[in-house]
Amino acid sequence: MIDIPRELAASQEKYNGEAGRAFIEELPDLTAGFLDRWELEPDGPPMHGVSALVLPVVRADGDPAVLKLQILDEESEGEPVALRAWDGDGAVRLLDHDEPTGTMLLERLDETHMLSHVPDAHQAVVTIAELLAHLTSFPAPPGMRRLGDIARAMLDRTPRALGRIPDPEARRLVADCAAAVREVVDEPGDRLLHWDLHDENVLASDRAPWLAIDPKPLAGDPGFELWPAIDNRYDPDDILWRFDAMTDVLALDRPRARAWTLGRLLQNALWDMEDGRPLDDDQLEIARRLRAHTA
Repeated sequence: MIDIPRELAASQEKYNGEAGRAFIEELPDLTAGFLDRWELEPDGPPMHGVSALVLPVVRADGDPAVLKLQILDEESEGEPVALRAWDGDGAVRLLDHDEPTGTMLLERLDETHMLSHVPDAHQAVVTIAELLAHLTSFPAPPGMRRLGDIARAMLDRTPRALGRIPDPEARRLVADCAAAVREVVDEPGDRLLHWDLHDENVLASDRAPWLAIDPKPLAGDPGFELWPAIDNRYDPDDILWRFDAMTDVLALDRPRARAWTLGRLLQNALWDMEDGRPLDDDQLEIARRLRAHTA
């Protein structure tokens, strides 16, 4: 019997409601079924993020791996597609996949050695940029959700959201983010994006210094990838250095990259307002500084 972490159960209920409760209730039997089906032995306590159970296992041939179980949705259904496209080149390797449930068997990386443990924030930013430069060199596979569709939906939701922001300066800032997206929405790009490459989604490995995990993939412009590394270990005086360093490593057009980065801030602001949360001051400052950045 696998012990389900209480924190995972709480986050599933918070974000997925009845579907999350049902997933948690089914998780012990689901896990046992895949241990049997793929001839796996548990090899340590279960780990978890916000939405997935990750169980260290050993395969029948003695190789270590991890079993990842999560609710199948528009983000998670693209994960095995992206991992199969990258085929271990810059990202964790997919070993097996059950399409109906979204369950995956992945190579085991060193979860005790995250990029977030590297003390030099600049080194971490450059490492993420180098990984992104490689990952986004791949074209998005057919059928991947598309940044253009996401961006147009954000622009459709923006007018109503602006009316709910009481502070005039914050309202103008969010409106400017939308205006920036409007300038690039007709050329959304076609690269394979990770979308969530922050410094806890980069792990060390025996076969490579660093590998990406947990993509929420889509097809689009690599400029949409920069926000997590700008926001990690937030330092307002480092925002523009990080943006410039990443656009240099990825060889991006800076005005376009700035527009798509402001698009990420628009996306987060819309989520905050729709969930009844106040706008995040740190994110507003990122937008404020990038809006004024003309280099």
